[in-house]
Amino acid sequence: MAKPLQLAIPLCLVLLHVLSQYGCLAADLQFEPIKQNQCQIDQLQAREPDIQIECEAGRIESWDHYQNDFQCAGVAAQRITIEPNGLHLPSYTHSPQLMYIVKGWGVMMTALPGCPETFELSQGSEQVQEERQGFDDLERHQKVRFIGEGDIIAIPPGIVHWVHNNGNSSLVAVSLLDICNDLNQLDRNPRRFYLAGNPEDEFNRQGEDISQEDEFNQQEGEGISYEQRRHSGQGSNYNNNIFAGFDTSLLADALNVDIETAMKVHGQIDQQRSQIVRVEGKFGFLHPPIKSSHWQRTQQEQKDEQQGLQGRHDNGLGESLCNIALKQYLGDPRRADIYTPQAGRINILNSNDMPILKQMSLSAETGFLYNNSIYSPHWNLLAHEIFYVIRGSARVQVVNDNGETIFDDEVRQGQLFIVPQNHAVLQKAIDNQGFQYIAFKRQDNAIINTMAGWTSVLRALPDDVLVNAYQISQEEARMLKYNRQETLVLSSSSSS
Repeated sequence: MAKPLQLAIPLCLVLLHVLSQYGCLAADLQFEPIKQNQCQIDQLQAREPDIQIECEAGRIESWDHYQNDFQCAGVAAQRITIEPNGLHLPSYTHSPQLMYIVKGWGVMMTALPGCPETFELSQGSEQVQEERQGFDDLERHQKVRFIGEGDIIAIPPGIVHWVHNNGNSSLVAVSLLDICNDLNQLDRNPRRFYLAGNPEDEFNRQGEDISQEDEFNQQEGEGISYEQRRHSGQGSNYNNNIFAGFDTSLLADALNVDIETAMKVHGQIDQQRSQIVRVEGKFGFLHPPIKSSHWQRTQQEQKDEQQGLQGRHDNGLGESLCNIALKQYLGDPRRADIYTPQAGRINILNSNDMPILKQMSLSAETGFLYNNSIYSPHWNLLAHEIFYVIRGSARVQVVNDNGETIFDDEVRQGQLFIVPQNHAVLQKAIDNQGFQYIAFKRQDNAIINTMAGWTSVLRALPDDVLVNAYQISQEEARMLKYNRQETLVLSSSSSS
């Protein structure tokens, strides 16, 4: 007779556990409601940035993340231009970020929490005597990385980073923010938290709030320009750094500095200081001897990071965060993963190359197609794909599950377009410069299924399946399977 009671107690515990999990799930669903048919997109577009902020030494452009294709993919995107001697002030985001350097050169730091300052001056250094006179403590800071065209940088959420353009031309970077990532526990509104300056809102048009409901926007002053709100004092949370929210006296006490210094950190002294500022005087930092080329510098950095990881077998954040690789050079033709001499090349970056991507659930590829070459029609099994055109142009077609063409247009330099998961896409370069792109994918080891070429799904099927599926002859079926010997980058059979 005791058995039913003994069984009842564990069953009650299981039921309570299920109900608690359901309660958490319900709370999550209430917090971030799932929109039905969010990815039922009838028409895709190649988009230019919708929002532009002019700064002292550059500009920040953002794509409207409220558009249906961005909402479906769960991402936001920015293009940041830094003029020579410009400094993009330290900031962090609440979602994983991949940054690709489109052009230019500079330096960057990702300040990793709890890690030592491994770059430091010694007492006997000449640089100490020349540059650090009057200071009791010697210069120390974390690793500074040289960045340049073709580099991709992984930035986990909450990690502070800054970029300085120490070159002679503009530095242009394109960033993808995965706002729907599991590592983001806030809502799906992109946010950037600045540690300095009085930044403008980068992701919302002037006069718009970050709330999702139009009614709430109207209540909060829709139609009032950003400048009006800034000078009137309304919406001050849109144009301050995170130190500004603290009481000045408390902040001075916490930092152990005087009130005037705390006010400068607050941003009270210069309230017009934007996100990208021009450096005054010499901009110095510690670094090893500079190699003669960006490729040599990158090779040395990767060698140093690999040596630091020797003996470690864990991946992602399980590694020592202080030694983890955050940068890869994707612009090197010598490391192409796919190469067809007559058609072009593709470089792929996934979690096998950069373990941190496994935790961030992101990957990327860059490609360069020669004029009239074709990227084999394909679909991504597990990932949305976000393309940014670096140079040249291409004709792109995207097909949905109903066999409808939801995108058929020319994409040009500076434009961005999204291909939803499992939607078939075909691209053909139609420019004498060819077609060069960077594609971000929302999966750490994204796999594609091709529809033409040596590894295509058609080649995997038996002849008789093709014969009966398409009502063709055996000879036509074999031509359909074997007429293409290239794998992914295909040379065109016509010049049109």
